[in-house]
Amino acid sequence: MGDVTSSTSSPRIRKQPEERREEILGCAAEIAINEGLERITLRAVAAKLGVQPGLITHYYPVAEDLVVAAFARAAVTEREQFFPADGSPLERLARFVHHIERGASLPLARLWLNARHLSRFSPTLDAELQVQDALDRDRLTQIIEDGITAGDFREVDAETACIRILIAVDGGGSYVNSSSHSDHPAHKRVVADVAEWTLGLVPGALGEVVARED
Repeated sequence: MGDVTSSTSSPRIRKQPEERREEILGCAAEIAINEGLERITLRAVAAKLGVQPGLITHYYPVAEDLVVAAFARAAVTEREQFFPADGSPLERLARFVHHIERGASLPLARLWLNARHLSRFSPTLDAELQVQDALDRDRLTQIIEDGITAGDFREVDAETACIRILIAVDGGGSYVNSSSHSDHPAHKRVVADVAEWTLGLVPGALGEVVARED
């Protein structure tokens, strides 16, 4: 009787549904940040993950749903970097402003500008924008309220101060896709200037906080 040769192949590991969904969403969010929401397609995500497009369709039958979910994931992830939880209210605000001034917020600024444009044509994306906008306002308003209580900031309407600061953030971010980058101090410091003015801080105070930490 001749030798019987048996060949074995590594069993294919089937991921759990939630694990696979998270993998897809994380990949789509990465595309959103690095390339733009328009570049999120079922084929693009499938190619990056090395799977068939049909697998992506199984979890996200409607491509728009994946785009909206990817925007939300990217916004939530970046928010945690934007608004540190530790330190005094003054320190937390100073880090938030420094994050913007050093250019770390540019990918997020591009994403938001991209999303605001596309939301004109997508009620679903527009609704998610409102949700994420409100979460940003809540987080910044809380920092301001904590700062007023601690005596770091003057007595102001926290919501009004928050809106002014976020308008400055969006205003500076509106130039993010410009081919000519402005290094003018007024452009670079616009968020700090508005924050210090509306909260009754001495000009340059937020920069000094960051400098002390460094």
